[in-house]
Amino acid sequence: MVASAEFAGFLKELLAPLGHASCRRMFGKTGVFVDGVMLGMVRDNVLYIRVDEHSPEFFREAAASPPLNYEKGGQAIDLAFWRLPDRLLDEPHEFVQWARAGLAAAQRVAAKSHTLKARPYAKAATVTPNRSFNRTRAA
Repeated sequence: MVASAEFAGFLKELLAPLGHASCRRMFGKTGVFVDGVMLGMVRDNVLYIRVDEHSPEFFREAAASPPLNYEKGGQAIDLAFWRLPDRLLDEPHEFVQWARAGLAAAQRVAAKSHTLKARPYAKAATVTPNRSFNRTRAA
């Protein structure tokens, strides 16, 4: 299910205009990173690009294929990664446009993730006084 060494090397070459590209095995697939941000995943030598609500219209071509998914509890769980059309592997200029859009989506998702990670600490601080007040009040 992971990317072959040849396919991973090919992707790194195609992604070079965007920054330092790397591939890493994860969850039985291969994560594709540019400058440390995961813009895609590979399963069976097929690249899936990160999408979000701000992804460009030209990504609609990718929406024709099912998104990357995994099985959990007998159900398929879809991920926010859409299959890159195979034709783009032969069109480096257009491939880079798609990859740049996928990287932008990945950066937006990463920014949201960092914001959400910071929030629980703030919420915990506001919840703690209420809990102690409830305990004092009950006693």
